[in-house]
Amino acid sequence: MGSVLFYVLLTSIATTTNAEFVVAQFRNIIKKRSTSDVIFNDIDIYSMTIYSKVTSRFAHNVITSRAVNRASVSKEVFFDVELPKTAFITNFSMTIDGSTYLGNIKEKEAAKKQYETAVSRGHTAGLVKASGRKTEKFTVSVNIAAASKVTFELTYEELLKRHLGKYEMLIKVKPKQLVKQFQIEANIFEPQGISELEALGSFINNDFTQTIEKSFSGKKGHVSFKPTIDQQRTCDNCSTSFLDGDFTIKYDVKRDSPGNLQIISGYFVHFFAPANLPRVPKNVIFVIDISQSMLGQKMEQTKEALLKILDDVKENDYFNFILFNNRIIPWKEYLVKATLHNLKEARKFVKSIKATGSTNINDALIRTVEMMNEVHKEKVLPERSSSTIIMLTDGNPTSGEFNQRKIQENVKNAIQGRYSLYNLAFGYDMDYNFLEKMALENNGLTRRIYEDSDSALQLQSFYDEMANPMLREVQLHYPINATSELTQNNFNHYYDGSEIVVAGRIIDNDLNSFTADVKAHGANNDVTFTEQVDIEETAKALQDQEYIFGDYIERLWAYLTIQQLLEKRISAQEEKRRTLAAEALELSLKYKFVTPLTSMVVTKPEDNEDKAAIADKPVEDTSIQHSYPSRASSDTSIHHSYPSRANSVDGDPHFLIEVPQKKDHLCFNINLNPGVVLNLVNDPDTGITVNGQLIGKKKVSNNGQTQKTYIGKLGIVNTQLDLKIEITTEKITLQNGRKTATFTWLDTTTLQQEGLTMEINREKNLVLSFGDGATFIVVLHRVWKKHPIHHDFLGLYTLDSHKVSEHTHGLLGQFFQHIDFEVFDIRPGSDPEKPHATMIVKNNKLTVTRVSEKDYGKDPSHGTIIPCWFIHNNGTGLIDGAHTDYIVSNLFSTPFIN
Repeated sequence: MGSVLFYVLLTSIATTTNAEFVVAQFRNIIKKRSTSDVIFNDIDIYSMTIYSKVTSRFAHNVITSRAVNRASVSKEVFFDVELPKTAFITNFSMTIDGSTYLGNIKEKEAAKKQYETAVSRGHTAGLVKASGRKTEKFTVSVNIAAASKVTFELTYEELLKRHLGKYEMLIKVKPKQLVKQFQIEANIFEPQGISELEALGSFINNDFTQTIEKSFSGKKGHVSFKPTIDQQRTCDNCSTSFLDGDFTIKYDVKRDSPGNLQIISGYFVHFFAPANLPRVPKNVIFVIDISQSMLGQKMEQTKEALLKILDDVKENDYFNFILFNNRIIPWKEYLVKATLHNLKEARKFVKSIKATGSTNINDALIRTVEMMNEVHKEKVLPERSSSTIIMLTDGNPTSGEFNQRKIQENVKNAIQGRYSLYNLAFGYDMDYNFLEKMALENNGLTRRIYEDSDSALQLQSFYDEMANPMLREVQLHYPINATSELTQNNFNHYYDGSEIVVAGRIIDNDLNSFTADVKAHGANNDVTFTEQVDIEETAKALQDQEYIFGDYIERLWAYLTIQQLLEKRISAQEEKRRTLAAEALELSLKYKFVTPLTSMVVTKPEDNEDKAAIADKPVEDTSIQHSYPSRASSDTSIHHSYPSRANSVDGDPHFLIEVPQKKDHLCFNINLNPGVVLNLVNDPDTGITVNGQLIGKKKVSNNGQTQKTYIGKLGIVNTQLDLKIEITTEKITLQNGRKTATFTWLDTTTLQQEGLTMEINREKNLVLSFGDGATFIVVLHRVWKKHPIHHDFLGLYTLDSHKVSEHTHGLLGQFFQHIDFEVFDIRPGSDPEKPHATMIVKNNKLTVTRVSEKDYGKDPSHGTIIPCWFIHNNGTGLIDGAHTDYIVSNLFSTPFIN
């Protein structure tokens, strides 16, 4: 699947000698100038286009945006676009007043040095970072002088994969304003012939379906979407655009033969996807994590997905469930056939699943393999069947074997290549690299399941992809001594609706014909497929096509080879890892791909200073796919000297402190009267202060109990930016000197200036990032408007807190640095679910209780349950001094900032 979110974020910042922050211009205001011209803070985006050439599934895409600064002062313009994670950027350029500045792709370290040199004389202009589930975000900015024009052009390439019988290109359309010339155009060329083609937009109703033009005939297809500026309007006189959603192109090709061979300029590609094969019976054991961290929405969505999967299990399949926490709980002691009776029993079992305990991944998988071995040995399963293990977990091992390398070794030795292991990583609280390496070592793959309202659908969709195996142990062979540098040509399975792609070089220049032989195990017998083509005729037929871009087969080969080298590197030993990385780097530089091993730098000389943009491609484990920055890291990212921590205050109010070194959390409550303002964070070095004001219930009981309070307002001060931000449950107010701008929680917008990025996610959260400093996430909690007791309230979460200074303090800020503690003498409490223990912390001996709190930082709607050690009496013994020491006079008090 290919996807691209196509929009330009235009935040205009007037350039003055004192870098003044013009808050009034921060707002997303669209001013209608005429029926054909719309101005966005004096920046007129008059053209936005994406042109795509798809040749044999390989897509070459060019995104172009043109703008003019109509202001009397220079303005900074931002170009944002979200690209498919599977895509490689190949070029980026900026054309300003007739001068073009091109991107330069280099080895990552070399690019970093060039970038840092430029930055030391100017400022950063852009980067690529993780963004959505299937996308990553490219952002670049540039100052353009008054009355000047700028053109951004970004090129990227990717191979569209066949998914459930369709090739799909998803374009997320969000221009954020009316655009005079807006166009999406795709030309598709498929030598096999196009069998179907559709295009639709989630934002397009029946009145505007005529804005999409689509056609296909023989080998060519065409899609065009060119709404006029009046067609873009949400109403006749509106200056807002209805272009906000998904534009999707789907197609498939004719299947007259099992495969298709194509050859140009010494390279070949072989697409293999046979139709009308009998289905291979499937044996599957679902290994499901039921530890305490799965409690709540995760568990309910997992059960919902399993129930739907059971509806699709075929009668000749065999299956079982193994649940695990600190115990291993099989449903049956063996795999059972998917009879109506067994499926009915299985549904009852799934509905009864409850989450509790810790996580023993090692023993769960070893027991699963032993079970699979037993039924194969006893010949219970069909002889020609496919055996698969699917494990779902949301965390790292917390009981049994802890050493991840040892677990990987144990599982590999147990499976011995006989079965496929697929790992599903639910959320972000586990080591993705650990799961990925283990799956790759055992003929499988790892997939992230995102914590969202559609998590159950994601799980079901994953199973659908592999629900119908058609062939096993597929081997594709090509002329010996005539080919070299083949991409992967042995595959464990071929699933219905998918496609196998192999590419390579032809080294025999005198070869007249080319033969591909495919051998595989089918449902009833071993099968072979043979395909032969005339090299000269095939090459001539392809080279004459107008839709083809250059030596696309060679580039497709390089694209596949790089991807597979990077994948092999994950599970390779250290020496082999270096060799694979060197090979992938060489190809990345030769074919000018931005991969995890390379970066692209764009430098623009301006006023004798270089301004630089750098494009770095993130990898899966560096990306938390939410609206705030990543906390994870991988071997391709910059490593920190100590772990980042995510501390928070939420609820009534609960303080939750992450201690990465202990892989644990501490927590405490603060009980004070409504109206009190508490200092949460203060950093005298950066000038950042965060204060929170308490609110109480609508009605107060007279039973003498302490009243529960919540954070009702937050005040954030940055003295270095002369900035104050007041956040309530109704609005967000930014004040810089005498300038003020106000937003509501109904807004969805991203605002950016030097030193500050602010992102409002409608009715969910607010993300504030201060340059290279910490990031704060403010979560909005809504209650029923007519609730007789409770008010709406706020939660405060921190990311990248290691970026603040060591002098940072406050009720929350004091825990941004490492804190050490020891827990012992764990004993039963009055509540069997909440044991007591003794803790030594800061030379204090405390009695603490094991409880669970909810963290809403990643999931504002449902939250994640976090076990923690609760410190009683307002955190006494854990916090410095008394809790009353943190009371300040008002939201913007900065008594700790010089």
